[in-house]
Amino acid sequence: MTLLDAKNISISFNERPIVENINFHICGGELIGLVGPNGVGKSTFLKGLARLLTLKTGTIEFLGQPLEQVTRKKLSQTLSYLAQGDIIHWPLEVHKIVSLGRLPYLSPWQHMSEEDSRAVDQAMKAAEVTHLKDRIATKLSGGEKRLVMLARALAVEAKVLLADEPVAGLDPTHQIQVMHLLRTMVHKGHSVVTILHDLSLAARYCDRIYLMSEGRMLVSGKPRDVLVPENLKKVYGITAKYGQGEDGFYIVPWDRL
Repeated sequence: MTLLDAKNISISFNERPIVENINFHICGGELIGLVGPNGVGKSTFLKGLARLLTLKTGTIEFLGQPLEQVTRKKLSQTLSYLAQGDIIHWPLEVHKIVSLGRLPYLSPWQHMSEEDSRAVDQAMKAAEVTHLKDRIATKLSGGEKRLVMLARALAVEAKVLLADEPVAGLDPTHQIQVMHLLRTMVHKGHSVVTILHDLSLAARYCDRIYLMSEGRMLVSGKPRDVLVPENLKKVYGITAKYGQGEDGFYIVPWDRL
């Protein structure tokens, strides 16, 4: 089932094209990787899908409705967005930061229910930040902040998660933890779109990959069909080593051309 269908998406800043004529779709229960060099419009495109930016052209349907007709309340309950970076502006305890993920379900001045508390506790457990729950979020390390913000996005329990570089700044242990977590979400029926720069992680964990270049979508498909030598040469100017292990296809970026 198609959850989100974007057609001919273009986004500009001050009349300068950033994203041009992109077609994209998200089906239920899949992990999609959005890859490409820095500055090609990946984050801009993701913000467009989240209705955080105005489209110059194109249409987006979400859950069978034009995106602009989906109420803000319904959108905030069914689509969760994890922004790039680890900036936290509020000197609040971690559990309060994560609790912000339940705001779409609460009326003004309404206290969280047992269901809300359960969702917050599960999100902190999944992101492995429960031990930080009473710490002041602004005093955490960059990697810890990244996990806390991921927990906040998970607390929404949305059908679709849009995650902008969720493993950036994390050590290998936590990178693998986060990717395992995203796959677990997919196995439970959620869908995830994530921007990744680590092609090894993209190849290992993603069901499909969209490869962007200069504001356009160059190619999409299964990792082994997208991350081929000619595409890596054209987009990144690199070579890579390939292999087939017991757990599937893998790739290691190797050298510049």
